[in-house]
Amino acid sequence: MKTMERTGSHIELLEKGQRIAIIATTAIFLLAVAKYITGYLFNSRILVADAFHSGVDVLAILASWFGLWLSSRKESARFPYGLYKAETFVTLVIGAFIIWAGVENVLEGYKRLFVPASHQTFPAVPVLVSGISIFVSYFVAKLEKDTAVLINSGALQANASDTFLDIGISSVVLAGILLAYAGIPYVEGAIVIFIALLIIRLGVKNIWIPVLLLLDANLDPRLQSEIEEKMAGIEGVKAVNDVKMRQSGPFKMIECNIATGPFVPVYKAHELADRIETIITTKYGQIESVFVHVEPAEKSTLSVIMPVEGMNGLDSKVCGHFGRAPYFIIVKMDEKGGSQIEDFYYNEFLSDKDRIHVGVKVIKAVIKHRLDIVFTPRIGEISFHMLK
Repeated sequence: MKTMERTGSHIELLEKGQRIAIIATTAIFLLAVAKYITGYLFNSRILVADAFHSGVDVLAILASWFGLWLSSRKESARFPYGLYKAETFVTLVIGAFIIWAGVENVLEGYKRLFVPASHQTFPAVPVLVSGISIFVSYFVAKLEKDTAVLINSGALQANASDTFLDIGISSVVLAGILLAYAGIPYVEGAIVIFIALLIIRLGVKNIWIPVLLLLDANLDPRLQSEIEEKMAGIEGVKAVNDVKMRQSGPFKMIECNIATGPFVPVYKAHELADRIETIITTKYGQIESVFVHVEPAEKSTLSVIMPVEGMNGLDSKVCGHFGRAPYFIIVKMDEKGGSQIEDFYYNEFLSDKDRIHVGVKVIKAVIKHRLDIVFTPRIGEISFHMLK
């Protein structure tokens, strides 16, 4: 069995996620401050509400950064598997923040349905701040999304989705300011409620998925099937059984049972596990560890070869030497003790010119039958090791 230790590249990815979370936090925090001050000075309640929403975003992104920071801590005696799941847990908390923001926007939208608002002068500064908010939110969301895909971070993906929705909310706020100036607040309130419901839906999703991940649910069966197929194609693997995949933070862990030849020595089984680990982790960067349990293949039938002196079915007399036998009988034996002749093979290598290493030549000719057992009184050393 084999597991892969945490690599430096994984730590680097987590640290990059932390840096992006800090950049996003700073940008959104500055936006929230600008919105609140502008809304307060120019008596724009909708802009103040949007500032409150951005403040909730800041708390959510800070929680994301904290989760990534915990995930990047080294293993310890108390936490031998690391703290990757901290990122998943924080994603759940982010979902709760998003729902809270959605509810607040529903309440604000409901108020704006029945409380007309108007400005005596054109609200140039609030309009400018809302426009800047749309512009900044777009670039922050894109940065978060690209980084989340790179490091497979659920928390950053949640933040990116929320920030993309902020673009729509900021657009609604901009429209609401203009509509309030025109004395038509009802459309503004209806749109704010609609966006708020979308936020709540996103928050529920960002709670539901982390709950499944914390319960070790497999959310990517397509990848699991692909990995099974990849393992089955590796030389030496007779069968792949019971592949399990779970996600811990931004990385996935694989556990599987593979079957190999029943007489494969322990060191060969260990080499096979190493090779599987290297192939899988190299191809799939999001997989952090591979645990491989190697066991001998179980077969319902065995292919048996015996050197015989003549072709007399199962009553054929066994020849005293493997390579110099005139014939070979190949028998299929099942687990219930039954036997059936599959083939008789005539030894065409008994002529004088072919007598050197005749056993090796016979083996090369009959290996297509996928032999499991050889019954013979005597066999040359080279032939023995070749069959083994």
